[in-house]
Amino acid sequence: MIDKNKKPITWKDWAKMLVVVGLYIWFLAWVDAWWGLIVVPFIFDVYITKKIRWTWWKDLENPVTRTIMSWVDAIVFALVAVYFVNIYFFQNYTIPSSSLEKSLLVGDYLFVSKMSYGPRVPQTPLSMPLVQHTLPGGMKSYSELIQWDYKRVSPKPVKLNDIVVFNYPSGDTVVSNPRYQAADFYQLCYGYGQRIVLQNNGALPATDNLTLLQRRQLHQAYSTIGRQYIVQNPLEFGEILSRPVDRRENYVKRCVGLPGQTLEIKNRIIYLDGQPNKEPDNVQYNYHVRLRDGLRDLPEDLAHDLGLSSDDLRDHHQTGVIPLTAAVRDTLLTMTDLVESIEIDTTATTGDLYPLYGDYGWTRDNYGPIWIPKKGASVALTLENLPIYERPIRVYEGNTLEVTPEGDILINGEKADSYTFKMDYYWMQGDNRHCSADSRYWGFVPEDHIVGKPIMIWLSTDKDRGWFRGHIRWRRLFRWVENIK
Repeated sequence: MIDKNKKPITWKDWAKMLVVVGLYIWFLAWVDAWWGLIVVPFIFDVYITKKIRWTWWKDLENPVTRTIMSWVDAIVFALVAVYFVNIYFFQNYTIPSSSLEKSLLVGDYLFVSKMSYGPRVPQTPLSMPLVQHTLPGGMKSYSELIQWDYKRVSPKPVKLNDIVVFNYPSGDTVVSNPRYQAADFYQLCYGYGQRIVLQNNGALPATDNLTLLQRRQLHQAYSTIGRQYIVQNPLEFGEILSRPVDRRENYVKRCVGLPGQTLEIKNRIIYLDGQPNKEPDNVQYNYHVRLRDGLRDLPEDLAHDLGLSSDDLRDHHQTGVIPLTAAVRDTLLTMTDLVESIEIDTTATTGDLYPLYGDYGWTRDNYGPIWIPKKGASVALTLENLPIYERPIRVYEGNTLEVTPEGDILINGEKADSYTFKMDYYWMQGDNRHCSADSRYWGFVPEDHIVGKPIMIWLSTDKDRGWFRGHIRWRRLFRWVENIK
């Protein structure tokens, strides 16, 4: 029986179908995902055969249902479109912390290009768009039912001194209590383990005369004790969660070390292969700023003109230390009626930097030398440098790694005196050098963690200013990040 209501197929229908199928096949070729051809018959049906009633609700008699389903259809289409745009082209990112001040400011909203380094095929494809890992209410925004291997479309290398958005490498494990989610889980375990040993024994074991193997064993013991404590106190910490690479927290830093380079920090200056790397114009360090007698704080308007936030002023009031660029420091030095002296903060602790159990005596201002792993390059493994490369070998590249009581290193059950890396790695640091949790604290960033490159600031808001007192930083709107040095 012929359906008299069925519209005849025209050349326009064929043209639309061919254009859509052509674009779709180009996309599949681009991402190298030919399994997606199973969708082509459905596209053909939408335009030509029309066997499936894709818009069945339009034939319903109830106008309310028709309206609701029309909205549902539009919302689903928008979510799917946003999902693919976010994955392969652009993503919005908000600067949450001051680690890149004064290059990127807290409250900057960025367009992040996924194309700059090649879009990463989603490793966790079943996820809600616009949500990184947690839905309102605390539920996961993704499912690990399907997990794909790491693959990047048309990959391009990260360039030295690029500002880069990436997944936080140590964010593979977190606790569900929001109070602790910003903390590095492994440092949390290590710290609580030390605290418990100190409480039970009244002192920590002396480490001066320990061998490298004994230091490693002591570190593992602290971490195990701390992890057990966290597991046994779910009311305080919540559940221990494991996150896949592309669902880990997004961070933004500047790439100051490339694969294969040897990085060293000497008196705050970064050296690569023995040559100093140019510092950003807006690089900041902490300074002890002593004001004249009778002055407790800098005037608020002056602080705003100098780009100092309320957080900066609060920290100065509490500690006497404030982060300054060279230009702001020089300006303050001319204000002799306000400022008595300004001196660089040379406070530098050891033991809280990467790697935790290496005990190399490094500080945030004097660090390394450290060789950054490069794909296809090998490193000779010793007990001395194992703390540096154990995490990349074991966690990021999925090998088992053990050290025997005799001090032999076993990788995947076999004795190893060297290792060849499967990925490139990068060294990331903030421009606010003394107020940045970066590679000095959690190590290398693997290539599969790279998300994209910030391209443009499309909005910038100042939390310290009201809506009628400069809340929107108009001068930063639609500014190219590449022009910020």
